[in-house]
Amino acid sequence: MHHITAYYKFIEIVDIEKTKEFFIQLADETQTRGLVVLASEGFNSTISNKSLDQLNIYKKSILKYFNLESLNFKDSESDHTPFRRFVVKLRPEIVTSGRAELRPTSDKNHHLSPEEWNKLIDSENPVIIDTRNWYEYKIGTFKGALNPNTEKFTEFPQYMERQNIKKDQKVLIFCTGGIRCEKGILELQAKGYSQVYQLDGGILNYLKEKPNDKFEGECFVFDHRVAVDQTLKPSKQYKLCPHCGQPGKTPIDCKRCDTSMLICEDCVKLNWKKDTCSKNCAHHYQLNPGRKAARQTLPFETKTD
Repeated sequence: MHHITAYYKFIEIVDIEKTKEFFIQLADETQTRGLVVLASEGFNSTISNKSLDQLNIYKKSILKYFNLESLNFKDSESDHTPFRRFVVKLRPEIVTSGRAELRPTSDKNHHLSPEEWNKLIDSENPVIIDTRNWYEYKIGTFKGALNPNTEKFTEFPQYMERQNIKKDQKVLIFCTGGIRCEKGILELQAKGYSQVYQLDGGILNYLKEKPNDKFEGECFVFDHRVAVDQTLKPSKQYKLCPHCGQPGKTPIDCKRCDTSMLICEDCVKLNWKKDTCSKNCAHHYQLNPGRKAARQTLPFETKTD
C-alpha cells in the first residue's frame, strides 16, 4: 500500500536553494517519492510513501523546518505507486496565476468547511464555479457548477469578466486541493466581488468528509492514479489516454500490437488514433495498416511496487 498526501503553504521562502536541498534530503532519508513545487511565496506538493511511519516522519519534519503548528495534509491511499521518483521544481509561483504579486496574507479568507459549503448551497442558491481545467471538470464536479472551459488557470479572470455576475452575488469557487482558490479569490476580490467563498481543502478534503454527496463523478489528480473516486481510492475507470494525456475510459484493442488500452472519447473520433494504443503504434499503423508489432512500453506505465 502507498500512502499519499497533498499539502501546500503560502510562506516566505528566503533561501530557495537551501529549502530545495532540505526537501531532497528529507525525501531521500524517508524514501519518499513525489513532487514539490517551490517558489519564494511557498510550496505546493503531493508525495507518497510505502511506509506510513516514514510519511509521518516526513510530515513532522516539514512542520519543524518551517516552524508551523499544523498543515492541512490531505491523505489518501493507492495499491500502486503514483510517482516514479522525487522531484523539486523551482517556479515563480506555486500555482500559476500569471500574477506573482497575488499572495494570501492570512490562512483564512472566506474559507468554507464541507459542512458550511453544503449549507450555503442549500440555503443561498449561490453561483458555483469550478476553477479547474476543462478535462478535470469533465470527469467530475459539483452539481450545478459552471465550467469555465479553460486550458490553464491564467484564463480564469477573463472567463469571470465575460459572465456579468453581479459583484454582490454569492459565488462559491473550488478546485482539487484548495490552492488555486487561494489566488482565485484574491483576483475576484480585487475586481470588486464581495461575496466570494472558497472550499477549504478543495475537493479532496470534501470527499474525505462528504463522499457521495454534492460532488458528482471522480476527481482528477496529477499523478499516475489519474483520478480518485468518492472514497479517495484510485480510479478504476480512467487511465491517461496514450495519445493526448487526458483521462480516458473507452476500451480498445490495438490493431498493431493487440494491447488492450483505454483512450479518451475525443481520440476515439479520430481514425488514426481510435484503433491504436500509443503514438508509436498510431504512426506505424498509418504507414503499414496490415503489419503487426510487439507491444510497446508506454511512457507513463509503472510497475506495482
